[in-house]
Amino acid sequence: MHKKMTISLDEAVYDGLYRTVGRRHMSQFIEDLLRPHVLDTALDEGYKAMAADQEREADALVWCNALVVDMADEAR
Repeated sequence: MHKKMTISLDEAVYDGLYRTVGRRHMSQFIEDLLRPHVLDTALDEGYKAMAADQEREADALVWCNALVVDMADEAR
C-alpha cells in the first residue's frame, strides 16, 4: 500500500529531478533513495550477504585473531 505525501523542494532540485528521472518516475526514485536509510532490512540483507562470503569471513577471522595477539603484547 502506498501513502501520498507532499514535500517541498528547492526549484533547482525539482528541475534537476524532473530532467533526470522524469515526472512519472519521481516517487519511485525518491523511495529507492530513502528505503535503505529508513528500513532495517537493508542492513540485514547486507550482513547476510557478507556472512555468506566465505573468503571474506576467513580474512576477517585472520584480522580479528591478529588484533587479539597485538592486544596481548601491548603494555598496560
